[in-house]
Amino acid sequence: MTRLARPDGRIHIAPRLAKWCAAFAALLTLIDSPMSHASDAIYVGKNLTKDGGVLLAGFGDEPSSHWLSIVPRRQHPAGATISVGGTPQANLPGELIEIPQARETFRYISMDYSYFLGLPAPLTNGGMNEYGLAVRDVALFSRRELVELTPKPQHGVNYSDIARIVLERARTAREAVDIAVSLIERYGYFTYGGNSHVFADPNEGWVLLEFAGGKGLWVAHRLGPNDIWMNWRGYHKIGYVQTLPVDLAKNPDYLASKNFVSFAVEQGWYKSEEGKPFNVIDVYARPDQYSDVTAAEARRVESNIRSAAPKVDVQLLMQQLHEAGRDSSGYGQVADLHPNVSPDMRLLWVAPGPPVTAAFVPWRLGVDSVPPEYSRHRYLTFGEADKQNIDAAQQGVESTVYVNRAVKRLLYLADEHRDVFLPDVRAALTAFDSRQIAAQPDIERTAKVLFDAHEDALARHYLTEQAHASAADGLRLIEALADSIEARTKVLYGIRTPPEPTH
Repeated sequence: MTRLARPDGRIHIAPRLAKWCAAFAALLTLIDSPMSHASDAIYVGKNLTKDGGVLLAGFGDEPSSHWLSIVPRRQHPAGATISVGGTPQANLPGELIEIPQARETFRYISMDYSYFLGLPAPLTNGGMNEYGLAVRDVALFSRRELVELTPKPQHGVNYSDIARIVLERARTAREAVDIAVSLIERYGYFTYGGNSHVFADPNEGWVLLEFAGGKGLWVAHRLGPNDIWMNWRGYHKIGYVQTLPVDLAKNPDYLASKNFVSFAVEQGWYKSEEGKPFNVIDVYARPDQYSDVTAAEARRVESNIRSAAPKVDVQLLMQQLHEAGRDSSGYGQVADLHPNVSPDMRLLWVAPGPPVTAAFVPWRLGVDSVPPEYSRHRYLTFGEADKQNIDAAQQGVESTVYVNRAVKRLLYLADEHRDVFLPDVRAALTAFDSRQIAAQPDIERTAKVLFDAHEDALARHYLTEQAHASAADGLRLIEALADSIEARTKVLYGIRTPPEPTH
């Protein structure tokens, strides 16, 4: 540590260095927290939004490569199977198993990524399908005893399997819960320590909590038109899911595994004779799910959303994600869910990197291709560093700028001097988001004219051109901001470099 001698002989730390040291200490606290890497999810019911649609937003928190996938509706032969679960390299080791594939799977959009704790790629935290069913996945760590009870090796569907299969097969949020639960009960649950999913459709949402231990423990709660629900890096809004009703089996807004309460009683974790409510998080979750800082941030975000009700809109949720993203936040999403919308016109907004420095691009399900800049690249892709040569088929894509890397470059530049540069970045991203939102009504009208004229191929070509143009504009903005900040950083501060390694 650099120190300066005072005239009186004492040692003091330079003010700027002292500030940096305090920030680094705070960072170490976060890194040591079990929730140092955790995704976010925000649900807003249709009675609270400006246009009467349900909104589901959040970001995935995984430090690996990310790319946009638009998966078509597919037919599968009888007897087709899919591989689910994980490998012996997972933090709770297990084995992959094969389960039956559905004869038909739906069209959907997702952001895929290449690595998480020994689970096979591609992985997903969710997305949106042609029926307007949206999915988000967020970490939820189970208590230590449940983790220790997890079978060795374990088998079953992992969190990504659940998200992907639900996108392929579910038409509504309730159907998504039924599918997820049937998978867990039939094939088992492959866990890294517990998890949660939020499913939303144009009318309602359901949140599903899944726990480790190999006992099939799960609980679900309905989210209605007047609800705001958040899982913010482990912080669960008190009153939703956590406290079970006394008439659990008869309450239509709750679902749970048959052993959900009885198992806790058997283990001595809940004493029904004491008359206390059954709090799911207190009974089954790891006690240090979140920090005071995380809880305060979650309450601030919820306050921002609730104060805007009943006029919450897409851009407000984008702004919350712009302000909350970090290096490990691989991407952001906002699903705008409305009834009576044709599959081609379903809209998912995606920030192709940490949303603190990524522009949200509108992607409709009628889009038939992804620009190479938004496709899978080698940067941070698991296993690529072990290859001596690039795959020949990948060479063309690798010749393009990778948008996820461009977003990271801007993040690193802006984060070096946040107070100076980050306000400009946020203002530019907000302006970009606003322009894209304002352009959507005309795009929808033009596409509708083409579809009504039975020019379906031309309509999809038009939607693809519009999406690609927005994606290109977003990438150009990110690169222009980065170039400007890099030039100013070199002049005003210089580029900070790590110390030379000692040998």
